[in-house]
Amino acid sequence: MSRSRLENNEVDSAVVLSALGSKYSAEILCAAGTPKSAQALSETIEIPIATCYRRIEELVDAGLLTCEGRQLSDEGRRTNIYRRTLDEIEIDFSDDAPGFSRKRRTEAKNRLQDQLEE
Repeated sequence: MSRSRLENNEVDSAVVLSALGSKYSAEILCAAGTPKSAQALSETIEIPIATCYRRIEELVDAGLLTCEGRQLSDEGRRTNIYRRTLDEIEIDFSDDAPGFSRKRRTEAKNRLQDQLEE
């Protein structure tokens, strides 16, 4: 479901608002400016790993976070790596239903930020 919604850019504003309204979602998005595993996000934000996984799933379904691939953890397990898909979001409440616009992250910005983190 989340991949087809993301590819077609048909994410419902209610899904986005719901994901953003969940506790810790904003913190996860802020921390996911560079690729991070759920474990790293959980430790950075100091939240339980189960909660972190639930928020990640909501954010991915809303198209606000994406899985960039997999890497080996310190324990030798393959883990998903996540990064936010936007830098800004604007919510408009002036119509009958809320709408939103977002400033998507470019691949060039992702590569530049990755190089700065190394």
